[in-house]
Amino acid sequence: MALIKKIIKDKLFQTIIFLFSVLTIVPLFFILFYIIKKGFSVINLNFLFSITTSTGHDTIFRAIIGSLFIIILASLIAIPPGIITGIYLSENKKNKLASIIRLLTEILQGLPSIVIGILAYLWFVKPIKTFSALSGAISLSIIMLPIIVRSTEETLNLIPISLKEASLALGVPYYKTMIKVILPAGISGISSGILLSIARIAGETAPLLFTAFGNPYLSFNILKPTETLPLLIFNYATSPYEKWHQIAWGASFVLIVIVFILNILARLGSRKWKVKF
Repeated sequence: MALIKKIIKDKLFQTIIFLFSVLTIVPLFFILFYIIKKGFSVINLNFLFSITTSTGHDTIFRAIIGSLFIIILASLIAIPPGIITGIYLSENKKNKLASIIRLLTEILQGLPSIVIGILAYLWFVKPIKTFSALSGAISLSIIMLPIIVRSTEETLNLIPISLKEASLALGVPYYKTMIKVILPAGISGISSGILLSIARIAGETAPLLFTAFGNPYLSFNILKPTETLPLLIFNYATSPYEKWHQIAWGASFVLIVIVFILNILARLGSRKWKVKF
């Protein structure tokens, strides 16, 4: 009798978990379906790749290029210090300073993006008295940083310590051991963390509202405002024009595809890492 009760409780618990999983996933599928339905019909080569048209406002090419431009800038700012900090935390697990850095990284990761946008506005936009791609990239790099730090630390912690000891025993200097042995061994996990951080910032709007601001023209000047997909979606979706609403749906579809591809690449990298070690 007791065994039957345990089996019933297990089945009931599994059913509850399944129902809650469905309740979580179903709304996501409805959202995706609606965006694909509304956005896919707008997509064409002219919409994606034309710099301008007769109206000058019914393509998203400048927003795609602007997003890539700011993401590259943010990556250049965030990746080197993120990897270096991850190495330090991995090499100094019980160090007091490392514990403080680890705590600050966790706090930074949980900070709302709009707060980071306001701080970037106060620190960078106001002093130079203009919105710019550089300010937007800095705000996004702050969001990227904790993800890269944690992924680098966790990846390096999985590498057998014997690998480092063998290199040092052969007389290889410490810095060469880290650069030529440890980092290459963990490249898959670190790359996955970088891709996840890029996927995280690809759809961010709030920080860019306070920093990059937007631009109706294609621009590569890091000290001038720059258009991005999230900004274009926000501005066009809140406009009173039906044509702009359709463009916003198309841009939303493109942005979801980009984020989806980045997440798939990150997952594939993580799977390769797990198989390797």
